[in-house]
Amino acid sequence: MKKFFLFLIGFMALVTLTACGNKAVENNAETQTTTSKARPANPKSDVPTVFIHGYGGTINSFGGMIQRLTADGKTKKEMLITVQPDGTLQVNGQLSKQKDNPSIQVLFVANKDNEWNQTEWIYGVLKYLKQQGVDQVNLVGHSMGGVSSLRYLTTYGQPNDAPTIRKFISIGAPFNDFTDTANQQSVEELLQNGPSQPASRYVDYRNGVENVPSQLPILMLAGKLNEQATSDGTVPLNSALATYSLLKAHGNPIEYQIFTGANAQHSQLHENRQVDQAVANFLWK
Repeated sequence: MKKFFLFLIGFMALVTLTACGNKAVENNAETQTTTSKARPANPKSDVPTVFIHGYGGTINSFGGMIQRLTADGKTKKEMLITVQPDGTLQVNGQLSKQKDNPSIQVLFVANKDNEWNQTEWIYGVLKYLKQQGVDQVNLVGHSMGGVSSLRYLTTYGQPNDAPTIRKFISIGAPFNDFTDTANQQSVEELLQNGPSQPASRYVDYRNGVENVPSQLPILMLAGKLNEQATSDGTVPLNSALATYSLLKAHGNPIEYQIFTGANAQHSQLHENRQVDQAVANFLWK
């Protein structure tokens, strides 16, 4: 009888410990699930981002940025489009239609041609993408690539035979040519009123701003070599931000960032990890 009583006590203790153990495992699973829900991954899309280099640019101009953003899991390079001087396209790769934030790098063989020809080449690239079933794209342009991208928008706006521009980023783009108005106005005054000495390029933008879709979000990135500098060594800071007030008054959601230091030098802006982060945050966060 005594042995049976001891066996019964032991059996009941074992059942109690097992139940407590199961409950602990269940609670742990609930905690993991809750933590996972609290930190969702940034949703990706199948909207391509088109990268357009500046004057004299090569595959290296945006190649490094795209590689770094790919390594960070932000994007995936899916297509390289080379534009010949006559506007014909050489296309390498294809869009997967997967939600991996695809990137398209555009190269101009005549990489020192004028912005009007570049504008037509951008239009040709976008028409090709539309024919491939692409309805939306982001545009990122460095230097002359930013100038030509905005000229495309002020010239053509949103044509039916090209994808809708979803977001636009300019990096060190001389929107007021190379006119430096720093001695005439502060950056704050420029952002409020536009350039005190408008160049002909800026006047063209002003005349065509009504063609720009007013809902288009825009990010302007600019550099200066140090706290006292007024340029990135090539493009005046006030020129890189020249169209801010124009587009803001037009109704565009618009932001700007200024980077300072050696890595903010004109040709280093697209190699700057802080610029990488600003591009990624604006496009995909």
